[in-house]
Amino acid sequence: MEGEIFEVIRVWMEGELSNFIKVWAAVFTALSYCYFAGKFVPKGLPRLLIVFPVLCLFLNLPLHLHTMHLGGMTAFFIAWLANFKLLMFAFDIGPLSDPSISLPRFLFLACFPIKIQQNPKNPSHKKSKKGQQSLLSYAIKTLLVGVIVRAYEYTDQIGPILIQIIYCFHIYFGIEIILAMVAAMARALLGLELEPQFNEPYLSTSLQDFWGRRWNIMVTSILRPIVYEPVLSLSALFTRRQWAPLPAVFATFVVSAVMHELIFYYLGRVVPTFEITWFFLLHGVCLVVEIAIKKAVNGRWRVPQYLSGPLTVGFVMSTGMWLFFPQLIRCRGVDRALAEYAAFGAFVKDVGGALRFKPLNATTVA
Repeated sequence: MEGEIFEVIRVWMEGELSNFIKVWAAVFTALSYCYFAGKFVPKGLPRLLIVFPVLCLFLNLPLHLHTMHLGGMTAFFIAWLANFKLLMFAFDIGPLSDPSISLPRFLFLACFPIKIQQNPKNPSHKKSKKGQQSLLSYAIKTLLVGVIVRAYEYTDQIGPILIQIIYCFHIYFGIEIILAMVAAMARALLGLELEPQFNEPYLSTSLQDFWGRRWNIMVTSILRPIVYEPVLSLSALFTRRQWAPLPAVFATFVVSAVMHELIFYYLGRVVPTFEITWFFLLHGVCLVVEIAIKKAVNGRWRVPQYLSGPLTVGFVMSTGMWLFFPQLIRCRGVDRALAEYAAFGAFVKDVGGALRFKPLNATTVA
């Protein structure tokens, strides 16, 4: 681990932070171009043509970053989310198409995983009980991430199955905390109420509940207008309206599989072995079957929640261990993430020590 820490520090010192700043400067510049060009270029093919170079740029920019956190976060935010939002913008749909939107709001909505809450239930001056519980929840999850990081020091004494279960919680807590931090920054700067990115996925009672209403809701809200609704309209031309959602659901998982393979390529820069693709195709097929059964029984029979909940969460975790984690392990994702935690802690400690103990001289005071 110590060698990993020194390697990460070396990478950061050799330009990762500098490249991160340059990449995001390019992102904001490109999005500003889209914002002003969209004022004059009509929707449809003309606007798509002016946005297309930015889409290509956003696919290239993550290649300039190599760390798990800065590189992975940037890849997800711009190669996936921003590109899909710009595609919607080209055809005048989605949040970026509001003609009254300001440039700062356009930039934040375009490249960050946030969605404005349309009808806030609580006044801004009054903290809701739900909001207080969310703060406590994030504090607990942050503490649990610290516990998980410490647990990795005892991998020799922990069985492989338990280690992969720990991976599940680490990925969930890590993603939710990072997205919540970004949302908090956007909320503070824009003064808006935002939709949550997760909705307690461990309480899911079906695959439809997990993927549609609880897990990474931001991605779901983007895939719906880009993939699900167009395929739904097309499939409705060839089949009964009752069954038209089935191919639309599967097509959504196909696109999600492709984008996850791309994100993992950015993370590891290794040739894909397509376990990630099979993971999402498997879940797509299972969700299609689940929806078809629900439509066939038409509410006449339901699996009790005390059974459907554990079965759903168990299925997601077991298939993740089987198909999702091998690619994460192949790109040494956990080892690199732990090394980055340690390197960041060492960096903060060194900077704090230097600021605390550096003697003042006449030049410094001047």
